[in-house]
Amino acid sequence: MQITPPSLVDRVPPNYYVERVLSVRHWTDSLFSFQCTRNGAFRFEAGQFTMIGLMSNGKPLVRAYSVVSAPYEEQLEFLSIKVENGPLTSQLQHIKPGDSILIGKRPVGTLVIGNLEPGGTLWLLGTGTGLAPFMSILRTPDVYERFDRIILSHTVRTVGELAYHDELRALHKHELLGEIIGDKLIYHPAVTREPYPVNERITTMISSGRVFRDLGVPELNPSRDRVMLCGSEAMNHDCKTLLEERGFTEGNSGERGTFLLEKAFVTK
Repeated sequence: MQITPPSLVDRVPPNYYVERVLSVRHWTDSLFSFQCTRNGAFRFEAGQFTMIGLMSNGKPLVRAYSVVSAPYEEQLEFLSIKVENGPLTSQLQHIKPGDSILIGKRPVGTLVIGNLEPGGTLWLLGTGTGLAPFMSILRTPDVYERFDRIILSHTVRTVGELAYHDELRALHKHELLGEIIGDKLIYHPAVTREPYPVNERITTMISSGRVFRDLGVPELNPSRDRVMLCGSEAMNHDCKTLLEERGFTEGNSGERGTFLLEKAFVTK
C-alpha cells in the first residue's frame, strides 16, 4: 500500500499563508527582491512588516520582513539581503517563480504614519534593506495628503545596492500617484564605499548640516518635521540620539511622537 505524503499546506501552521513566488530580482550578489501572490484576506498598513520564510525540516523557518508593496496592490513584494550561511537567507536567495513561500497572517510594526503627530515635512531615513517599508509608504496616496514634503534619504555601501533607484526617480510619473506627488517628494541617495555624488553617512550629514544645505531645506526641527528611521542597529541608535538632542520624541502604536524607529528587518 502506497501512502501519499502530506502536502505543504497540511504541514504549515494556521498562522501562515502559503503563497506562490511570481518573480525574483537580484540587484547584487548580496541583495535581491521578489514578488509573490497575496491572499485576499491579508491586510496591512504601509510601513508594517510580517514574518515570511520557508518550511525547513517540517517547521517554518521565518524572519521579519517589511512589505515593499503598497496596501492596495494585488501582489506582495519583499527586499532581502543574502547571507551565505544565514539560516533563512541562504535558502531564500535561491527561490524562483512557482516556488512556495510562507507569509505570516498578522502584520505589525511601528512605521505607520498614524503613529506620528501632524507635521509639515516627513523625513524617511534608511540604510540598506531599511528602504523596504519606505517603498510601501511612498507608494501610498495618504502620505502625500498628510505632509507638505517628503524627503527619502537612502544610504548604502555600493551603487548597485540602491534598490528601486530608477523607480524612485520616476515616481512623480506614476499612473496613480503622479499628480498627487507633484514636487512633494525629494529622493536623496548616498553611497559610502564607491564614488558617488553623495558619499557620507546620513548621521554625518545631519551633524554637519550638509544634507540641509544640499537640499535647500531648514535643519531638523520637531515643531514642523517628522522622522522615520529604519536601518542598521548603529544607524538607528545614532540617528535616535541626534533627534533626541534636537527635542524629538519617539512615538509608537500607543502614543504619537515626532519620530518613529523600526528595528525589525531580516539580518540572517
